[in-house]
Amino acid sequence: MKRFKSQRHLQRFVSIHDPIANLFHIPRHDISSDHHRELRTAAMSLWAKIA
Repeated sequence: MKRFKSQRHLQRFVSIHDPIANLFHIPRHDISSDHHRELRTAAMSLWAKIA
């Protein structure tokens, strides 16, 4: 719980952070660099729509 005032604040942060982090976490060992760039572009465009 570093830097969080309470468990409630931690839970609120984690519930928002995980779906967003999963959007940008792409396993690099499985794919080529070209495909990685395509996935990053798609993730960034989706993030632009959300934000």
